Amino acid sequence: MFGDMMGMMGKLKETQQKVEATKKRLDTVIIEEKSNDSLLSVTITANRQIKKTVIDDSLLEDKEQLEDYLIMTINKAIQNATNVNEAELAAIAKEGMPNIPGMDSLFK
Repeated sequence: MFGDMMGMMGKLKETQQKVEATKKRLDTVIIEEKSNDSLLSVTITANRQIKKTVIDDSLLEDKEQLEDYLIMTINKAIQNATNVNEAELAAIAKEGMPNIPGMDSLFK
């Protein structure tokens, strides 16, 4: 039993290291989201850090329209980044979990 506990602790530490490495790697995963008409684009990492915005000059004439574009496009980019982030981290967590019946459905 003690050997099993030590093995589990080692596996948990290994999983924690993999999670940290994955978080660092997600800083390099770039997601670009554009408005439907491509007048605005947002570049964001999978860790939800905005890296760049590109705004067409025509949007600069109407502040309210620009604000709407920013909100919609940034929210879509954040949602896509969150989906990538959660999928990557869930895969690592599932890999590191001991085989407990019924627990596998938590990470699907």
